[in-house]
Amino acid sequence: MAETPELNIDRVAELARIALTPEEKIRYAAQLGEVLKHVEQLKQVNVDGVEPTAHAFSVENVWADDEAIAGLAAADALRNAPAQRNGMIAVPKVVD
Repeated sequence: MAETPELNIDRVAELARIALTPEEKIRYAAQLGEVLKHVEQLKQVNVDGVEPTAHAFSVENVWADDEAIAGLAAADALRNAPAQRNGMIAVPKVVD
């Protein structure tokens, strides 16, 4: 089992609202200990001069330009409607 002083597997399980068997506590404590070792390695990376960002790459709008185009004709839109009334799609009443 990973002996990390700040790792309290019982508290972690309580926060996650899961019940662990003694065998699971041993296994998960070791796994979580390995994850924490990797986090400690990341803390050693020099990030001076690196601006905080939300994304690794700049996020740009990749949508096409907004251009008005002709929509469906009413007959085409109503062709597959299960029910129609007065040139509109008829649906069951859902509010009294």
